Amino acid sequence: MKTKLTAILFTDLAYFRTTHLSMQQGNIHFCSLLAGSKALTHKQWVAQLPCWHKSPHSPLRCLSSRTAMAEMEDDLADAMPRRGPEDDEDSERDEDERDWVVWDEEEEEEVVVVVDTDMHLSKVDTPPERSGHIAVVDGNFMFVWGGYKVCFQNAEAMGLFELYLPRSEMWIYNMETERWKMQLTEGELPASMSGSCGVCVDGVLYLFGGHHTNGNTNLVYRLPLRCPVLRWEKMTNLKGLAPTCKDKLGCWVYKNSLVFFGGYGYFSQEGHRGTFEFDETSIIMGNHIARGWNNHVHVLDLETLSWSQPVTKGNSPSPRAAHACAAVGNRGYVFGGRYMNYRLNDLYYINLDTWEWSEMSVPQNGPVGRSWHSFTPVSSDHIFLFGGFTTYRQTLSDAWLYSISKNEWKSFKHNHTESPRLWHTTCYGPEGEVFVFGGCANNLLSRERAAHSSELLVFNVQPKSLARLCMEAAVQHRDRLETIWDYLPKHLLHNLKQRMSSNNTMGS
Repeated sequence: MKTKLTAILFTDLAYFRTTHLSMQQGNIHFCSLLAGSKALTHKQWVAQLPCWHKSPHSPLRCLSSRTAMAEMEDDLADAMPRRGPEDDEDSERDEDERDWVVWDEEEEEEVVVVVDTDMHLSKVDTPPERSGHIAVVDGNFMFVWGGYKVCFQNAEAMGLFELYLPRSEMWIYNMETERWKMQLTEGELPASMSGSCGVCVDGVLYLFGGHHTNGNTNLVYRLPLRCPVLRWEKMTNLKGLAPTCKDKLGCWVYKNSLVFFGGYGYFSQEGHRGTFEFDETSIIMGNHIARGWNNHVHVLDLETLSWSQPVTKGNSPSPRAAHACAAVGNRGYVFGGRYMNYRLNDLYYINLDTWEWSEMSVPQNGPVGRSWHSFTPVSSDHIFLFGGFTTYRQTLSDAWLYSISKNEWKSFKHNHTESPRLWHTTCYGPEGEVFVFGGCANNLLSRERAAHSSELLVFNVQPKSLARLCMEAAVQHRDRLETIWDYLPKHLLHNLKQRMSSNNTMGS
């Protein structure tokens, strides 16, 4: 038996190189991996991996094949979002439990060596493709952080190799000039993660939960976005009983509080209210901490810096993850998500003053059940639904507008029907535009290489402002109008020149 593997080493200086390992007659030979390396038996190699993993100076993280995974136990953590088995024959991965999977049709053993430090920093003018990231809006700027992407593919072994995006990178999109820029962050950086929950309150980004190389987390970070230097702060002085470690949850911002709902993560702690549904596959795949879906509601008060869990009333939604939430007035809406083997199309809202749940009727001509979609408020009466992933493994490109006053769904016609997306982000801009960034364009759970996207899709859900129309006309008729641009106010001239120099504009 002979198996080839490509390993990636990253150092704290963002230096990396690829190294080939070969396994032959039970020995693993490190070829130019480390100076003075020697051949080790498979058991000796596996035995040393936990030591390298725990070393504070080592960038190595390891994930192994099905046969070695049980031996490594919790000492070996993921270098990508966890994957888990599915009942379907065409896939062994799902959005709730994502362990590293190497496809091996010939029953050969695979060993995967990867890294848990930042990837080399991006050297491009636009953000790399990604899924499972976060995005928030502050003024005319959209901030994008985290997620993961495909690094390369070992075609011979049919292995998908994916890495988290650098945790120090914050990508900022100017909605007026249609330009991207990357700014490095400082301070107490969170781990590189996917499936986190990010919201912006008064110019401050709050980050909760997610999945990193050691599993799920329930830590909270804050990042002021209006400062020249972006500096992360870890919120360690929070009082009260925190939620369990989880990812793929939803959040509503109401008054001066963050209200979190649902998600997929560790078993409920004593004192938590709500339902936890255990996922048996989380144990089958070698994880030794029970995971599952929940429908818990947790409130983080940003004034008192304390956690609380309200006593809810009414018919609460089932446990779920990879759902989408939207806050309109004092109502927190939640649509869809995955529960067990089902992807849902139910719609609930909770009164954020009385904590009473209400279920809305599901029309026959409404959107199909889905997870990994987006649900974005675009007015006091409408919420915009886009994309997602169905129970039948279809990646969606449909868009819908939900009318709150009429309790009615209407299909939204657009020009991006050939751009399906799942696990993307959606932000609503001040000019009545919905910005969809990143996500995966194909079946993320299939054996084919995931088509992570770096494309920015723009949907116009309201008429463009006069200023925006004039800006677009000036760009379109540059040859005729450029000679009189100098008569424009300075800030308009600056925006116009920035837009003209942009090489990444995306039309709607």
